[in-house]
Amino acid sequence: MQDYSERLRKYVPEEAAPILSQWINDTGCLFRIARARSTKSGDYRPPYKGEPHRISVNHNLNPYAFLITSIHEFAHLKTWEQHKRHVKPHGQEWKANFKELMDPFLQLTIFPKAIQEAVEYYMSNPAASSCTDLNLYRALQAANTTTAVVTVEMIPEDSYFKMPNGRIFQKKHKLRKRYHCIEVHTQGIYLFHPIAEIVPVEIN
Repeated sequence: MQDYSERLRKYVPEEAAPILSQWINDTGCLFRIARARSTKSGDYRPPYKGEPHRISVNHNLNPYAFLITSIHEFAHLKTWEQHKRHVKPHGQEWKANFKELMDPFLQLTIFPKAIQEAVEYYMSNPAASSCTDLNLYRALQAANTTTAVVTVEMIPEDSYFKMPNGRIFQKKHKLRKRYHCIEVHTQGIYLFHPIAEIVPVEIN
């Protein structure tokens, strides 16, 4: 049995590392620290053709986001072991496992107060992504010590922003939960989530 705690301490709060190390050993999963991905923070893949469970988590997440994402993916692993493909990926079975796996970390109170409160609220009905919970997303972003993230909700109305694919939009008014935005090149109308990450740009 290998002890992955030392390496994991670079990515998660110190008290969490031995628990994650134990999970990796108990499940025999291939746990990979991945490059930054714009479309997802983590990923789980079930065993296939003799390969073990596989979990990957983006290396650039802050320690609390890295931990929550890891728990999210281990909940997928546990749900697969119990039910295989016979339940929904983020159905009640996954939610129950996510809550169970999260509980030891909440008991350790390793999260800062704002994140602890946001996680406890989020756990009342966890979603497919923690980013869909604005309160939790904002609390996790506030813990970042690296490059500041800019989201659609942060910029003024009528200002411009660029997406990773290079497309440029102008922000307009909010429609219910999303912002009405116009693509500059096509004049097409798109709805953006408030916490979509963008790069502000100036257009004369």
